[in-house]
Amino acid sequence: MRLPNLLGSRNGRLSAFFFLYMTEGIPLGFAATAVATQLRRMGVGPAEIGAFVAAFYLPWAFKWAFGPLVDVFRSQRFGHRRAWILGTQLVMAATLGALVFVKLPEQLGLFTAILLIHNTFAATQDVAIDALACNTLHEDERGLANGLMFAGAAVGQAVGGSGVLFLMAYIGFQNSFVFVALSILAVTGFIVLPMKEALAQAGAVASQTGKGLRQALGEMRGFAMDSFRSFIGTRGAYAGVFFALLPCGAASLSLALQSNLSVELGLNDDQVAWMNLATSVLSGVAMVIGGMLSDRIGRRVVLSVSVILMSLPVLYLAWVLQQHGYVMPRAADSKQAVEPALVSALWVAVLAFNVFMGLMYGVRSALFMDVTNPKVAATQFTAYMALMNLAIAYTATWQGLAIEAFGYPVTLLLDAITGLSCLLLMYFMKKPASEAAQISDSLADSRARKSAWGLGLLCLAWLPFWALRAELGAAQAIANTFFTMLFVISPLFLLAGREVLGARISARLRSSAAWLALPLLALYGRKWVDGLQAGVAPWAQSSIGLVLADSLIYLLPLLAGCVLIQLARQDWQVLSPKGASGATL
Repeated sequence: MRLPNLLGSRNGRLSAFFFLYMTEGIPLGFAATAVATQLRRMGVGPAEIGAFVAAFYLPWAFKWAFGPLVDVFRSQRFGHRRAWILGTQLVMAATLGALVFVKLPEQLGLFTAILLIHNTFAATQDVAIDALACNTLHEDERGLANGLMFAGAAVGQAVGGSGVLFLMAYIGFQNSFVFVALSILAVTGFIVLPMKEALAQAGAVASQTGKGLRQALGEMRGFAMDSFRSFIGTRGAYAGVFFALLPCGAASLSLALQSNLSVELGLNDDQVAWMNLATSVLSGVAMVIGGMLSDRIGRRVVLSVSVILMSLPVLYLAWVLQQHGYVMPRAADSKQAVEPALVSALWVAVLAFNVFMGLMYGVRSALFMDVTNPKVAATQFTAYMALMNLAIAYTATWQGLAIEAFGYPVTLLLDAITGLSCLLLMYFMKKPASEAAQISDSLADSRARKSAWGLGLLCLAWLPFWALRAELGAAQAIANTFFTMLFVISPLFLLAGREVLGARISARLRSSAAWLALPLLALYGRKWVDGLQAGVAPWAQSSIGLVLADSLIYLLPLLAGCVLIQLARQDWQVLSPKGASGATL
């Protein structure tokens, strides 16, 4: 039987993108719900599970870097974006199949690494799907199509989370990896393979790999320059960077904390699955309602009310846990009796939270669209979305650490408070009065200098922190998470800033910014160097390699801080309306 090309009709296109987004949601629901639940049952601690969930979301924070590769490298035989979707889905299925042979919890590190590779290809697939949608959907289809795409992602998370938990009683945990892989391959076989891109979209194959790579690097360079100008150019766009980096409302009941607590309170796999399914349905309906309300009474009103309401179920659960003396995490196989009131409180809190989160979720993206420069809309909007994923990653990390350090009630309280921190920035995110004002205003150069000063001083603040980290106790791991985020943002600023300033700065300063960027990103790997986290002087342990690693951990932030401060002292007038008027955006 010959399957139809779904891209050839309106209903086919809507169906195709629904199922394509479902393949993005399946592995997310599988990792955040099904796998996190089983890991807790195996005795894995909340901090390790939080780091696992964070690693799973991390590639989505860097998906903007895959865009130029997807645009440049093409296949005339399989189609431009279709080829990328085919390839990434096959790798996603293969990595899930490989997990069958990984033994848990003993090989959790290897398990996390394989899923990190899996999700890197999933993020690349997302870029290709979005590009295909932009070039395939008709203008009068895009609103409905986007709604169906988000619905597909929600259905996928329910399949990967609730569906897998229901099936585990019959097929076992290890075999569930095969089920998820087959679910992805089913979409590959019935949706992607029959697709046919128009020749104008498929393009020609790059004649030489070296030429394609140079072109991709050139496009990444252009991305850095255009995005930098767009982010710094206006107050609304600049506030959007920090808004994206902050959690938009409390997040604990949508991350690993919920799975951890469900297991500890004695919920079996079926009960966890029903909870996940109910929350998916409630949040999906609330997304539609939130969008309708925002059209009538305004996005900021709906978003403000939703963010405030998201904290209430979190505070309620924290209060109930504290009242019943349930503070620190317990072993998954603990025989200590659990009061039914705690289980009821968890259900009430999780269901209410997902209603309010749904009201927020659909409105937040529209707020970013208001401050996005239309001339670089795809680049800037994708970057905002990537920063939001970075916020999810570091939030999952610090909450896992905080649970083990301070207990559930304090972690929930901190989450409820930090979730409100985005409200002030929201009101700075206003659309400029004219298109010209959306590119740059008179304060753009000042924002660039202040950003460079701030990042530079924070890099220098790393030095006393790393020297005195042993004195911080449990707070050390949380502070480490903040500095990890700093070592992601600072290299991006260095690379983009040097390109924007161009010949206005010395060749030595340009070279220093370029050479420091990648090693600074590599500081994320310090967590895997044995002996560095203990706070003991490396030279006291008689290890030359450890001494060298620790020296670089001091030296790189020191040099980066000095270079950033030097950039702060440069002339950034190129970002002003007059200076940017001749620039290509």
